[in-house]
Amino acid sequence: MEMDQSLLKGIFEKAASSHNKICPRVVLGGRIGLAGAEVMGMEVPRHDKRLLIILETDGCFVSGIEASTGCSVNHRTLRVEDYGKVAGTFVNVKTGVAVRVAPRRGVRERALNYAPEEKKRYFAMLKGYQVMPLDELLTIEDVVLSKPINSIISRAGVRVNCENCSEEIINEREILQDGKVYCQACAGPAYYQTSPNEPIATELIINHGMSSGLGD
Repeated sequence: MEMDQSLLKGIFEKAASSHNKICPRVVLGGRIGLAGAEVMGMEVPRHDKRLLIILETDGCFVSGIEASTGCSVNHRTLRVEDYGKVAGTFVNVKTGVAVRVAPRRGVRERALNYAPEEKKRYFAMLKGYQVMPLDELLTIEDVVLSKPINSIISRAGVRVNCENCSEEIINEREILQDGKVYCQACAGPAYYQTSPNEPIATELIINHGMSSGLGD
């Protein structure tokens, strides 16, 4: 795929509205988004929920993906499984077919060849990533999801309450143990623990409510 520089420029301008600057990972996100969508045979930006993208890191890389594909967390067409990798898996929601797109090994070094006039490596990558041929920049491989696509997407209207903490659980994210419904935190292990300073947090909420007039 020959890179349309005017298309890339538009993507970067869009990404800049949610990201303070255009950096190499924004460029990678933009190109990975375009490449993934093309190999899936989908036009972008998307305005439906047919394409789901699962990213393997957060940060500025996400801005490039969002700008190039139209997928987003708030539309439930973009999610992050944080593996610490600049990579993304593109899934056709209707068929479950998926491809994973990632930078090739050694891509930083190869990028320098496409911007020899740049003395600083950062700016060489910034320019190089924009013009590198796709086969030098990225790897694209067919993958199979470890869960059925329907269980990943879930049904947005489903609501249940955890039998331990009583908090509401949406999107079919509950866990059944011994015939009882639990949230993932109560079923454990959770990413947080209740702080021994919980009464202080409660006091802060009460004080804030009183000072803002919410306590009346």
